[in-house]
Amino acid sequence: MTSLENNEMNSMQIWLAAVRPRTLPAAASGVAMGSALAWRDGSFHWLPALAALLIALLLQIGSNLANDVYDFERGADTSARHGPLRVTQAGLLSPAQVKRGMWIIFGLAALLGLYLAFLRGWIVIALGLAAIISAIAYTGGPFPLGYYGLGDLFVFIFFGLAAVAGTYFAQAGFVSAAAWWMSAPIGLIVTAILVVNNLRDLENDRAAGKHTLAVMMGARATRVEYVLCIVVAYLLLPILIFLRIIPVFALSAWLSLPIAIMSTRIVFTQQGRRLNAALAGTGQTALVYSLLFFLGIIL
Repeated sequence: MTSLENNEMNSMQIWLAAVRPRTLPAAASGVAMGSALAWRDGSFHWLPALAALLIALLLQIGSNLANDVYDFERGADTSARHGPLRVTQAGLLSPAQVKRGMWIIFGLAALLGLYLAFLRGWIVIALGLAAIISAIAYTGGPFPLGYYGLGDLFVFIFFGLAAVAGTYFAQAGFVSAAAWWMSAPIGLIVTAILVVNNLRDLENDRAAGKHTLAVMMGARATRVEYVLCIVVAYLLLPILIFLRIIPVFALSAWLSLPIAIMSTRIVFTQQGRRLNAALAGTGQTALVYSLLFFLGIIL
């Protein structure tokens, strides 16, 4: 981005770029899945579901801001980066401004978490604190998880297990077997988003000393990881239907396959900046998968 383009962006546009709204479908997908299963079991409640959604979105935004500033401070973000605009690296906001915004966002998430804690007890507070700490520790702190190949695991845990099971728990007060099992496909698809991101940035990350799993494995194995995440996420549905853990109408989630196939094709045929299309497509896959699952449950 040129300095002229920088000057043409107003404050709201700059903060919107920092928030990265295209990443938010991934955060919403786990909440949609947990709410679908709560609906199926007669435990769906609007206010806890809405609170869980807002918390998930705020945590994603806070994580985006943390990544923006801490990657810049560690030298991982440079002008050669192929990903979307990073406002700290571009000089649009100072590190202090981005960190201030990050803490405000996490503070709002914590306030909403107090409502769920009032409903369900201390375990919600523990889960919320763990999510905030992990969001910061992904690229910040003395042991940044994303720099030691642990990003994929933690994304699976918090966007899959914590998001789906946590949303269900917020509404029902317990976690069903179906909620535990269905956290896996969502966690896998959202992990696939990170896989694309790390594949796109592989060379830059290697040069910056950021040891993502993609850097450790190489491009070919990273593409295989992506396919495994997507394939297992879809194959789990018929298996869980056969085991009578979820109803047969859950197969409606398979209608999202065209988006997943298109994104997979991009992962295997493109590189660098062109992988951003697969990044967006995989995020859409996660949300559409969850919403179609919800639709199938309602029908």
